[in-house]
Amino acid sequence: MKELIGTGVALVTPFKNDLSVDHEALKRIVKFNIDNGTDYLVISGTTGESVTITKQEKKDIIKTIKEANKGRVPMVLGIGGNNTMQVIEEIKSTDLNDITAILSVSPYYSKPTQEGLYQHFKAIVQASPIPIILYNVPGRTSKNMEPVTTLRLANDFDNIVAVKEAGNNMAQYLHLLRDKPDDFLVISGDDDLALGVTLAGGSGVISVIGQAFPEEFSKMIRLGLQGKAKESYDLHFRLMEITGLIFAENNPAGIKAVLEALKLCNDTVRLPLIPATQALKDKIKSFIKQF
Repeated sequence: MKELIGTGVALVTPFKNDLSVDHEALKRIVKFNIDNGTDYLVISGTTGESVTITKQEKKDIIKTIKEANKGRVPMVLGIGGNNTMQVIEEIKSTDLNDITAILSVSPYYSKPTQEGLYQHFKAIVQASPIPIILYNVPGRTSKNMEPVTTLRLANDFDNIVAVKEAGNNMAQYLHLLRDKPDDFLVISGDDDLALGVTLAGGSGVISVIGQAFPEEFSKMIRLGLQGKAKESYDLHFRLMEITGLIFAENNPAGIKAVLEALKLCNDTVRLPLIPATQALKDKIKSFIKQF
């Protein structure tokens, strides 16, 4: 899956002050990213506040992003959850034309065993007409999908093409990189570790901060894929402070504060999330001014 090598961005869902989806702002963010080197777009992931979006809103968001993209870069769609049957139903009822792959998060809240995780993804991949990217994010799901489970799935199913690994655990990344099948992609879901993972043999990143600094972030990953450690770390160090700031309170409040400062969308989020504090916004504005 060469289309998934490089920098993908986990797009936010911009909202107007009345909490309705701001489709014009969404188009601006998509155009800004494509114009500045982002390799692919990820729709309706955690950063897109997928858990507080209605089914109809999700359809409308996909339509807007497709129209703004005009087929220029690949698109990945988030379809996941802890109700396996419901995930399968959504896959079957979604128009997947123009979608390169599905990003499916490991089941949250239910805390299945490793065998339960395997059976969940086995059922999903057997129902999906397009490739699946596994998504391990134990900080949100409260259950780590261990490398042995990820590798078992990668070896057993050709249609499982990648993992977005977001355990913030370098040892776990290295285990996956050492033992993975040749054509299986290990994609970083941790912005702060993305370059190190790429230099170690990873395929890049699905990034949050990348959508605010697409030119610099995608260049950093491109240099990493070329093995140019010094040049890529120069960019990593420049972006280090802002990468930490956007996760200081919650995601996506932090990245929305950055996008507001860049005049791409406003900082509105849906409850139970709340916007970034003024103190954090001041730090973000100060960084952008210096940057």
